[in-house]
Amino acid sequence: MSTHKFIDPKVLATIKDLPLLAKTVVEGFLAGQNQSLRRGAGLEFSQYRSYQPGDDLRQLDWKMFARSDRYYIREAEVDTNITVRFILDGSASMAHEDANGISKMDYARFLVASLAYLATTQGDETGLYILQQDQLINLTPRSDNMHLQRFWHQLAAVQPKGKFPDVNTAANLFANRRQKELTVFLTDLYEDEAEISNLLFKLGAQRHELLLFHLMSRNELDFDFGSTLTFEDLETNRTLQVNTASQRQTYLEQLQNWLQQTERNMRHRQINYDLFTTDEPLDKALRTFLQKRLLYS
Repeated sequence: MSTHKFIDPKVLATIKDLPLLAKTVVEGFLAGQNQSLRRGAGLEFSQYRSYQPGDDLRQLDWKMFARSDRYYIREAEVDTNITVRFILDGSASMAHEDANGISKMDYARFLVASLAYLATTQGDETGLYILQQDQLINLTPRSDNMHLQRFWHQLAAVQPKGKFPDVNTAANLFANRRQKELTVFLTDLYEDEAEISNLLFKLGAQRHELLLFHLMSRNELDFDFGSTLTFEDLETNRTLQVNTASQRQTYLEQLQNWLQQTERNMRHRQINYDLFTTDEPLDKALRTFLQKRLLYS
């Protein structure tokens, strides 16, 4: 049975309670990963069993996932905790919606809420940093349940607005870094003068693990509009009239060149780059996070 019903953005958009959404995503995803479980050589069943819905997620064994690509519950206390920082682009371009009515910010909210829940249940400290014009909203990393409730509340309240902030506004991102830290940066990379890229390069230079989750909508990727339209820049309010049929091929070629160059630039700086579209289930992003998290186990 497919687990996509648990993590399909269209389904998640109907869940208005963010904590419920996060638990639905994580538990549905983990249960689905074990549906085709087979016993492997060397597995000690006196110590391990496959994850079942309702199990205490703090007992998930990351090392067993690395060895078997499946999720197991381990009875003993295991794992070394880390700090996970989520940095969210809160600028106006993140309000862009796909044809399904889901915005980039909606998708980012679904994803961050779910990953924070998963990290907290493992005992990791989670922090939230929202970058908006002239302000940095932040929750310092902690690992208790009250903090997670504040985390979800802040995440649910954020509304995209303004431009991406300047480097001075983002300065606090470089303070109080932890020795074992994983940073997940979610953005659409919409920038005027490489302000987002430069911030990413500075973060990457600090030798902490950095994941870039690049969010785009399907209509941006496919540009399948069927008439002459007026496009408005959500951050500058500039408008441009475009004959989409005649410009589509040129747009798609330039987009692919930009995406390929962006990925090369990020990987050259040892920044883990992944592109996500707002109409795809969250399982790829969850798996990417889990695999990187294993490096710290």
